Amino acid sequence: MKIKDGFELRNICGENIIVSHGIENIDFVKVISLNESAAVVWNNVMGKEFTIDDMVSALMSEYDVDAETAKADCQTLIDDWKRIGFLA
Repeated sequence: MKIKDGFELRNICGENIIVSHGIENIDFVKVISLNESAAVVWNNVMGKEFTIDDMVSALMSEYDVDAETAKADCQTLIDDWKRIGFLA
């Protein structure tokens, strides 16, 4: 999977906010923010093809978390990103 082109993570006033480029990605109804751990994953996979195992590795390298918990959290993140339309 891959994050679609046109999305970028920015830190605005201490918040991790996804901004979109291009009219096809703009939805003025909602603002998407990521918590710290989701931002770590985003920054590790942005711009390249990745698997859930890549996401798990990113979490485990940054936090003291076991593989099972990290994988469950990453699956939730994947489901959310698919629902929002971030993944190609």
